[in-house]
Amino acid sequence: MNPLKKLASQTAIYGVSSVFGRFLNYLLVPLLTYSFAPAEYGVIAEFYAYMGFLAVVLMFGLETGYFRFRAGGEWSADSVYNTVLRVLIIVNGLFLLLIYLQREPLADLLRHADHANYVWWSAAILAFDSIGAIAFARLRAENHAAQFATIKLIEIGVNVGLTVFFISLCRGAFETDPDSLFGALWNPSIGVGYVFIANLAASLLKLVLLTPQFRIAFFGSFDLVLFRRILRYSLPMVVIGFAGIINEMLDRAALKYLLPFDDATNMAQLGIYSACYKLSILMALFIQAFRYAAEPFFFNYAKQQDARQIYALVLNWFVICCVFLFLLVTLYIDVFQYFVGADYREGMNVVPVLLLASLLLGIYVNLSIWYKLTDRTLLGAGVSLMGAVITVILLLWWVPIYGYQGAAWAHLMCYGAMVILSYLLGRHYYPVPYQLWRVIGYVVFAVALYLANQWLIQVLHWSSLFTATGLLTLFLFTVVAVDGVPLLRQSRQR
Repeated sequence: MNPLKKLASQTAIYGVSSVFGRFLNYLLVPLLTYSFAPAEYGVIAEFYAYMGFLAVVLMFGLETGYFRFRAGGEWSADSVYNTVLRVLIIVNGLFLLLIYLQREPLADLLRHADHANYVWWSAAILAFDSIGAIAFARLRAENHAAQFATIKLIEIGVNVGLTVFFISLCRGAFETDPDSLFGALWNPSIGVGYVFIANLAASLLKLVLLTPQFRIAFFGSFDLVLFRRILRYSLPMVVIGFAGIINEMLDRAALKYLLPFDDATNMAQLGIYSACYKLSILMALFIQAFRYAAEPFFFNYAKQQDARQIYALVLNWFVICCVFLFLLVTLYIDVFQYFVGADYREGMNVVPVLLLASLLLGIYVNLSIWYKLTDRTLLGAGVSLMGAVITVILLLWWVPIYGYQGAAWAHLMCYGAMVILSYLLGRHYYPVPYQLWRVIGYVVFAVALYLANQWLIQVLHWSSLFTATGLLTLFLFTVVAVDGVPLLRQSRQR
């Protein structure tokens, strides 16, 4: 099978669970932003930002280490899996016990003294997801994409269903009759905490569905020598992942501390920014689906003679897909804005910046194969740390002056610098013949189309739907002419 087609098909299957499934979760944004004030929604964004940081630490980079040593051939796939899974179960079990014992002091520290359960529920979600992640990695490595997608969809479906049940049905029943069957299930003091409860229930169900993957591991052995090798390879990935989370989520964790207003206003600003951030989620979900398929693909295909040419072609078409998503959202922003409540729409101007930042992040994901395939994870960690330093400096500098718009531009600057440095290092350690000017050309073309759309609407007062459709069609025709037809001819020749 053509490797590009194989990667595309795997991405599509994973997309069913991650993109389509998370899109269902994305549809919760209207429910939450129409149901809760920005300050309340900000609490959800804040806790999920904290969870993003801890998720990296609790995984120890072992997911990538699992792929690397499974494909290496020195140890059996089962031995690698058994070793990694047992470590994660022990570490996350201890973490869960520690958080349970210290949940009230932690809640005080985070200025949520009345909601210590938020801390405990978030920790339980983290532990369950970390343990489940390595079982999902095994399914990915063995190309069980359909099983992976099914379990993911069930998990997301339960999460979305319970959130709607609690916030829409139970809350409505409580407001009508607090003593009714469903009304009795709603506790106003929990409020947005029902989002965590729904997520926790879904994560627990996921572990139950993954039970066959856990049972296999308990019959195997733990290899201490192997674990030391995996840990040596994987620990730099923790630095990379932690730096990546700083780049991706530090703004939402830190906004309430950096904005120059009172706590209530800061939380409201955080809520607005986080809701508008969700409008860039389509590209983020595509990148996530691509990551699920690409990581094992890159490792497994590395020994092929045409590997580097295929990697270059992958980047080219990846950018085309991301540019399409950028244009889809930005050109039709007048439609997408209704996904959030009216109180949140003042932040729409950050959406194009966040989408471009996500696009650059996706390019970096492609470029990062140089340190993964050459085992130079420490250098990869250095690139991520540089990005983290840029993020921290710009957040401290720009947020107090420009508010959440400064946070959005900090994302863009950070990922831009990481792309440039990673490309330069990749040329030295693992040269790939990327079509650099074609990739840059598509990104510049997308920005030009977006600016042209703004000019046609604001200056010439053309219909936004008319201009959006025309410009998006122009982009698609350009892709077909420049890359589609040559690729089709090449496929026929093979």
